[in-house]
Amino acid sequence: MDTFLALAASDSLTRLVLFPAVAALPLVFLRREQVVKVYLLVVSLLELGLAALYLGSHGGADGPFTASRDAALSWIPRWGIRWELVADGISWPLALLAIVLVPIVVLGTWKGISQRWPAYGASLLVLTSGVLGSLFAFDLFLFYVFWEVMLVPMYLIIGIWGGERRIYAAVKFFLFTMAGSLLMLVAILWIGATYFRVAGTWSFAYEDLLRLDLPAGAQLWLFAGFALAFLIKVPMFPVHTWLPDAHVEAPTGGSVLLAGILLKLGTYGYLRFAMPLFPHASAQARPLLLALAITGILYGALVAWMQPDMKKLVAYSSVAHLGFVMLGLLAADVVAWQGALIQMVNHGLSTGALFLLVGMIYDRRHTKKFDEFGGLAKVMPVFAFFLVFSALASVGLPALNGFVGEFLILLGSYRAVGAWAIAAAFGVVLAAVYLLKMLQLTIWGPLEKEENKGLSDLSLREVLSLAPLAVLMLWIGVAPAGFLAPSQKALEATLSQYTERLKQPVPTEARLIAVEPKEAAAASPGQQEVAR
Repeated sequence: MDTFLALAASDSLTRLVLFPAVAALPLVFLRREQVVKVYLLVVSLLELGLAALYLGSHGGADGPFTASRDAALSWIPRWGIRWELVADGISWPLALLAIVLVPIVVLGTWKGISQRWPAYGASLLVLTSGVLGSLFAFDLFLFYVFWEVMLVPMYLIIGIWGGERRIYAAVKFFLFTMAGSLLMLVAILWIGATYFRVAGTWSFAYEDLLRLDLPAGAQLWLFAGFALAFLIKVPMFPVHTWLPDAHVEAPTGGSVLLAGILLKLGTYGYLRFAMPLFPHASAQARPLLLALAITGILYGALVAWMQPDMKKLVAYSSVAHLGFVMLGLLAADVVAWQGALIQMVNHGLSTGALFLLVGMIYDRRHTKKFDEFGGLAKVMPVFAFFLVFSALASVGLPALNGFVGEFLILLGSYRAVGAWAIAAAFGVVLAAVYLLKMLQLTIWGPLEKEENKGLSDLSLREVLSLAPLAVLMLWIGVAPAGFLAPSQKALEATLSQYTERLKQPVPTEARLIAVEPKEAAAASPGQQEVAR
């Protein structure tokens, strides 16, 4: 315990993960709404500062995302379960996205939440710890614990501060994600027991389980358990039906965090765990998953096109955008993987901005229906600017961030899977159709509704919440190399390990094999396990 407390107090990943959850405790004693808001903003900015300090002190020759780890601590010794946190070029971009979005959500929804701010703030902070723990956990049991930690605060955010059908949406979100999570838990326990049978000792450590080579049947069932949990979280067609309800009923902050980072835990989990641990099963399932990814891209775009209000349109667009990410991951090509990783970040920025904008106009008009708008650019030019900017970034306009991700995904996927990428390209066209429809019906055209003529434009607070997202969207679009290079080594190492495993024959019995350490597992002083 003393070692753990020392680790949590030091400049470590443990501190980054636990600080938001610990900072949620004083909210029990805070009652004044304004004080709670300021406290949340300060805590979220402190977390961002801690992340910047950590990257500055742990960066190396490979850039700011050089692999680093905390010393592994024994948590449940009898079963070989450890507190083991590792960060590399795959987890850091998503972790930073999560950390950046929290102060933006607090600032952007300052007036959108009208009750129970202490509980709302505690939910946001605990959710942040759950997300970061899931991204950094290198013990599968620990990963599962953080995976479940994420579920509860988001359930509360939707169920307490959501819209009229919030209970239905929250329960549906809970049931879908819990069903997948339980299957993954069974798979985690099974693979841990198999490691014990083969190696003679219990371990759920990711690097240990990578050495476990499983027969075809076992791989397929275990892959199904992991993949279903991740694909529900993405969500991928046809297990996507919980997402539109959750998005539409969630408060603005919940929608931003759900689209911005929680959905990416599904694609991250597929890249980090499902493919490397079960390479032959993932290759066998690839044609089916490719078909589902393409279907999701086209289906999500077409359904978004037909939606009668802004929030439903943006919600269904996530199904299409995350289908592109899955296409890139399934291609198993380093260029496509680079595109998929940066597109996870891009989607969080552009769709997060769109949800914020929808929330801002809803706060003024208490409706999201297209037929209630029109001509808003005449009375809200700043709002119109950010809406056009975010929509064009989401479409994939060159010089904005969406173009970089989609181009790399399509390029790498075409090299790897050919015609599948050509079919997916139609999704880019459809994205332009439904997003331009949104712009046409909301900000262009005649200003006919009397209720719209007196609307106030965005306040300074709202502009400050949107400006960082716009800057990042432009920066990634103009200078993508600075965002791609830090993750390249980790992606190449993971892909190399995956392809090498595919070349090996499938065993008839479970066995241990030698695995070359990837970037995140590279030797370092912190690798030494203590208190085991």
